[in-house]
Amino acid sequence: MPWIILFASAVLEAVWATALGASEGFTRPLPTVVFGVALVLSMVSLAYVAKHIPISTAYAVWAGTGAALTVAYAMLTGEEAVTVLRVLFLIGIVGSVVGLKLLKSKPVVVGNRADAADAAGSPAAR
Repeated sequence: MPWIILFASAVLEAVWATALGASEGFTRPLPTVVFGVALVLSMVSLAYVAKHIPISTAYAVWAGTGAALTVAYAMLTGEEAVTVLRVLFLIGIVGSVVGLKLLKSKPVVVGNRADAADAAGSPAAR
């Protein structure tokens, strides 16, 4: 479930980023309200996800997915040109997000610096 919420949060990131641009410096009321609501919901859901997925992974997936969706939306609406390089770089972002999702993270529990150095085989611990 946390992964589903993470992707929903990334969609909300794309919504608030797009609304931010459409708000024209917060001078247009509707995009400004959409920005605020989407921003709060996106951050609250990201905070929830961070309890279940390491923040380093969650944030990278959230930011990458949100950025890719923002650019894809802009290309679909004609605000951004569709170019081969832009599409290739988006594929790279999506591939990186998929890779992070597929990685299995192993939590490392370290009691103190000596334990950490010893676990790493450092001569400092000897």
